[in-house]
Amino acid sequence: MTGDARTTGRPARLGILLSMAMFVLVVDTSLMNVSISAVVRDLDTTASGVQSAIALEALVSAAFILIGGKIGDLIGRKRAFVLGLLGYAVGALAMTIADSLLPIVICWALIGGIGASLLLPSMQSLIHGNFEGPEQRRVYAMVGAAAAIAAAVGPLIGGFITTFRSWRVGFALEVVIIAAVLSGVGLIRDVEYTGPRRIDAVGSVLSVLGMGGIVLGILVWEEGGDAVLALIALGVLGLTGLAYWLVRRKRANRPALLDPDLFRSALFRTGITAQMLQQIALGGLMIALPIYLQMVLAYNALEAGLSLAPLSLSMFAVALLAGRKAGRRRPAVIIRTGFLLLGIGTAALIPLVPRAGFGWQLLIPLAIAGSGLGLLVSQLNNFTLSPVEEEHVSEAAAANSAGGSFGLSFGLATAGAIMLATLAFSFTDRAGESTVLNPAQQQQVAAALRSDAEVMTNEHLEALLQDQSPEVREEMVRINTEARPIALQIALLLPLLAGLLGLLTSFRMTRLPDPRPSGGDSDLLG
Repeated sequence: MTGDARTTGRPARLGILLSMAMFVLVVDTSLMNVSISAVVRDLDTTASGVQSAIALEALVSAAFILIGGKIGDLIGRKRAFVLGLLGYAVGALAMTIADSLLPIVICWALIGGIGASLLLPSMQSLIHGNFEGPEQRRVYAMVGAAAAIAAAVGPLIGGFITTFRSWRVGFALEVVIIAAVLSGVGLIRDVEYTGPRRIDAVGSVLSVLGMGGIVLGILVWEEGGDAVLALIALGVLGLTGLAYWLVRRKRANRPALLDPDLFRSALFRTGITAQMLQQIALGGLMIALPIYLQMVLAYNALEAGLSLAPLSLSMFAVALLAGRKAGRRRPAVIIRTGFLLLGIGTAALIPLVPRAGFGWQLLIPLAIAGSGLGLLVSQLNNFTLSPVEEEHVSEAAAANSAGGSFGLSFGLATAGAIMLATLAFSFTDRAGESTVLNPAQQQQVAAALRSDAEVMTNEHLEALLQDQSPEVREEMVRINTEARPIALQIALLLPLLAGLLGLLTSFRMTRLPDPRPSGGDSDLLG
């Protein structure tokens, strides 16, 4: 296929439309997260009910994402893209008019979650099919940058709209953006799928059990629930069974949900690994930093979002710049530089956490880490998917999206769990050494933290201790002041570790031949 054929239809506008679609997909959950208290108040429901809807949306999108890639092959990737957008539009519209929690669960969580499982792989497949060469790298970079900045500024946008207008306005704006994207869908050229069209029912069930079990286990862990290990074990068994089933189907020359030969390619394996590690680092940063800003520096959502602007803006700017100016530089070298900058910026944050008196003191390390993330999002999707042969691009995109979704969920949940566990240990240890608290009070602190550790502001803590003596209140505030930064520092070790592991992976990438667009001798499965 010639480059002219692939880029017919104003590629710059098409790249912008695809970036807008990705922005909506990522910012949607951020809007919901920062609107929880307002939704609870306006709908006269419970916080746990809203949080359950958020968890259900994440679970549905993760559980069906591998199936979503195959559906795109069967019904057409362009049609899957449109249906995914319409699913999101239904969810966003429901949020603007809902008068109870039920339509949110049905429309936003279930229909929107299925929409995400269709939208992510079809979007990556359409980029692969509509662009090639430098143009393809630029569009992958634009879409990656849109996702990155949505994750970073979503809380800021949501906090601003919720504070000064209404949470419903934010979701109404989503509908407007989706309508704008759908108005330009004629620019998209669908690429016909020429592979087998039969459905692998067993593989589909195993993929739902595998991805669903692991993500549900992570969500339960994040919320401090029980049966975490059992759920994750179920997910691991499901994925192990899926791997066995796919290999068996391949040997029998029968259609499968996913071609296992994709993972024989070192390019594909290292690309997905790097994608997952980058998302783990992003997830860890995006839970640790907002908690630090809001619970230690007592910032509101708007102030916290402004303080995180160096991370999001550098991520966005560098991703666009790298997509346009990469030239002949090896993608693996750019990825290695990205992980190096991510590691340096995160490492610099750790000693600053207990010393920074205001958010903008973190400007330089945030800009360094954001620049690293920008380099990564500009290259990783293209590195992983560009050599994939057209027949297998949807399933490759689905696997790539699944790896990224898993990494983000894991980063958010694990960093949060590490933070609370460290806080409980540090708080209990300091309370035990206190000469102000008597043994009964020390025991009470330890018991409370075992059941419900929470990072909170000093003002919130003082309000909870109104019935205690001034000496006890002052001592507890002192312990809280000392324990919180340590918990946040330990939590930041997760994104640092992910960055270092990514750096090691990138050295493996540099020893591999550069990915060549599908159609060349190095095609994956070609």
